[in-house]
Amino acid sequence: MAARNTQDEPMETVLTEEELEAVAKGEDAASAEPEAKKKDDPDRKRTVVVAEDESVNRMDLVGMLEDNGYEVVGEAANGEEAVELARRERPDVVCMDVKMPRMDGITAAGIICDENIAPVVMLTAFSQPDLVKKSTGAGAMAYVTKPYEESKLLPALEVAMGRFAEINDLLDSVEATETKLKETEADLAKAQADLVKAQDALEERKLVDRAKGLLMDKADFSEQGAFRWIQKTSMDQRIPKKRLAMAIIAKYGDPKPEREEH
Repeated sequence: MAARNTQDEPMETVLTEEELEAVAKGEDAASAEPEAKKKDDPDRKRTVVVAEDESVNRMDLVGMLEDNGYEVVGEAANGEEAVELARRERPDVVCMDVKMPRMDGITAAGIICDENIAPVVMLTAFSQPDLVKKSTGAGAMAYVTKPYEESKLLPALEVAMGRFAEINDLLDSVEATETKLKETEADLAKAQADLVKAQDALEERKLVDRAKGLLMDKADFSEQGAFRWIQKTSMDQRIPKKRLAMAIIAKYGDPKPEREEH
C-alpha cells in the first residue's frame, strides 16, 4: 500500500478559530464558555455579595442564603469592600446593610447601581424610614428590615433581580432603537445626497445637450465632435461641464425677447 503524502494532503480542522483564540488566551478550549451563557444556565446557583459589618448578623445571613440555594461569593464588612467585591465578582444580587464603617451602604449602593453591576437589596432597621427613602433614591431595588427572615428576604431578592433584569432589557431595547434610528437617519441622509446628486447630473446633462446642439448649429460641429469638444475643454481647463455648457448657451443661445413697452 502506498504511503500517504501527509505534506500534500489537506489536514482536517483540529481546533476551531474560537478554540484557538481560547488557547491563545490561556483558557481550556474544551471548557471555554461565554459568561453570558453561564449567567443564563437555569441550574446555576444565583450569586450574592453580602455586606454587613456585624459578623454575627453576616454569618446568619450567609447561612440563610446558602440554605436556600444561593452561592455567597463575597462577604464585606464595610461599603468599600462591598463595592470592590461587586466589581470583581459581578454577582446576581448584593445584600447591603445601611450603616457600615468607612463607606455607608447607601453610598456603596449608589456606586454599584450607577455602574449597573447588580441589583442591591438594602438591610435596614424598623427605625430607619428616612434611610429607606435614601436607599431607593440611590438605586436600591428592594429593602428588608431586621431581623432577617426568609419570608421577607427571599421575595425581596427575587423582586430586586426581576426589576434589575427588566430595567436592563428596557435599556437594551432603547439602545437598539437609538442605533436603528441613527442608521435610518444615515440612510435618509445618503438617499437625500444621492437625490441631489442625481438632480445635478440630470440638469448637467440637459445643459450639455443644449450646448452640444448650439455648437452643431452655430459652429458647424458634428454631434460627436461637439460632445468631445465640451468634454476635452472641461478636462483641459478644469471647468465643470455644467458651467462650460452654461457659457456656450449664454454665447450662442437665442437672446431673450425684450418686453414691449406700452
